[in-house]
Amino acid sequence: MKTDFEISKEAHILPIEEIAKKLGVDMNYVEAYGKYKAKIDPKAIKEKENSKLILVTAITPTPAGEGKSTVTIGLTDGLNRIGKFTVAALREPSLGPVFGIKGGACGGGYAQVIPMEDINLHFTGDLHAITTANNLLMALIDNHIEKGNELRIDEREVKVRRVMDINDRALRNIVVGLGGRNMGYPREDHFMITVASEVMAALCLANSLMDLKERLGNIVFADNMDKEPLYVRDLGAEGAMAVVLKDAIKPNLVQTLENNPAIIHGGPFANIAHGCNSVLATKMALSIGDYVVTEAGFGSDLGAEKFMDIKMRLSGLKPDLTVVVVTIRALKMHGGVEKDHLSEENLDALKVGFANAKRHIENMQKFGVPVTVAINVFKDDTEKEIELLKEMVREVGVEATECRGFEKGSVGTTDLAKVVVETIENNKSDFKPIYPLELSIEEKIEKIAKEIYRAKGVNFTAEAKRKLKYMKEHGFSNLPVCIAKTQYSFSDNPKALNAPEDFEITVRDLNLSNGAGFVVALTGDIMTMPGLAKVPAALKMDIDSDGNIVGLF
Repeated sequence: MKTDFEISKEAHILPIEEIAKKLGVDMNYVEAYGKYKAKIDPKAIKEKENSKLILVTAITPTPAGEGKSTVTIGLTDGLNRIGKFTVAALREPSLGPVFGIKGGACGGGYAQVIPMEDINLHFTGDLHAITTANNLLMALIDNHIEKGNELRIDEREVKVRRVMDINDRALRNIVVGLGGRNMGYPREDHFMITVASEVMAALCLANSLMDLKERLGNIVFADNMDKEPLYVRDLGAEGAMAVVLKDAIKPNLVQTLENNPAIIHGGPFANIAHGCNSVLATKMALSIGDYVVTEAGFGSDLGAEKFMDIKMRLSGLKPDLTVVVVTIRALKMHGGVEKDHLSEENLDALKVGFANAKRHIENMQKFGVPVTVAINVFKDDTEKEIELLKEMVREVGVEATECRGFEKGSVGTTDLAKVVVETIENNKSDFKPIYPLELSIEEKIEKIAKEIYRAKGVNFTAEAKRKLKYMKEHGFSNLPVCIAKTQYSFSDNPKALNAPEDFEITVRDLNLSNGAGFVVALTGDIMTMPGLAKVPAALKMDIDSDGNIVGLF
């Protein structure tokens, strides 16, 4: 089997202007970035009725692989193949996973977006702009403290952090301003990965450049000496930050291997952020296509819950269907099979591991949105295993369809595409978030933990309780909640696979993201700056004298 990179390089790629013309977008709003990618001005968004929004999510991820992005892209091609004009709306890859362990975010096999090397490496510079805007704020904060501190910033209570788009654990906790009188004011500081930053979240939830500027101004960056919140607008930094982001806010246009349009924009992680592409990209896709296929990061307990409770709520959009991606390999792993034995038929392990898929399906049904299941088929899956999985899914009251987009492209996803269309046409979406905003922050967290994770309760550390009191006193209790949690388990213990029961979630800290419009609850040992693996993917990459890249997936 050829590598994803080899397949992408052999594809017949169209000039980006031809893809833009397919969309019917006024070419005055299209800004080409080279031959095969472009930005589209948000002014191109127009009102369009009856477009259908499809969310692709998945079971709890394992090292066996699930292929959520692959199914998203394959389904987009499959829907176009059966005559439904469809646009994919995806997140941008972060260089952290690209150079780390997870890989890129362009799909795989014959269900990819291209040019994959450009998309995975720098793309149109959006993440660099977000990094710069964030760090501009940090520089202005430290400069303000150094130059007299008129706002009386309490340097012990600076709430925002520096960022970079690389996994670097050594920068998690640092001290800045050392070196004497001309080097700044010494204080403790921290780095996060760019995709976990509030600036990223604010950009992804903004409806326009001016809305983004307002959100940037609403960021609480520190407390003053009287323990009152200070906003970026108090510092006067929101204008300069918005200037840096004036192009980054424009969604990016590329294409699939089958030359269907894909809009890629924004890239927050779903385990430490809200895990969805930008509202502008989704609205743009809906204003163009009859169907839009989007995805939310990691399992449904993370990305999909945040898609429903944060993105849909804040954007005013409503999904028409949820597709839950399952793989037999992953379910067998949840059923206790070691990774080296996943290619062996094991019906008993599949039955045990199905508890994980069942919980994800039931959780998605709680939002009032129709659900269908896509079985992302691997070459070692047996007919007995496939039929058993279909039977178990039917017992939950939904349909399961084989998806072979990785191997066959749209030819392998037309059955899924037909089921998707039929399910949408025959079932009305009655979308509703899992909790009302009127609940306290504690109650919202408990609602998610009990309803989605199936925890028996939530523990709050002393630090978390202090932050809860602060947010209540200053009027932030009405915000939705974004829970930062391991992606490998329903619980906050990454080793608790399948469908754990009788556990509690521990919230160790809370961060206010007032500009983005939510509160982040950190659970377990989750880190907002990941580290590299023992053998990072970066060590397998190289380039020759002609500029040809090797080792990129």
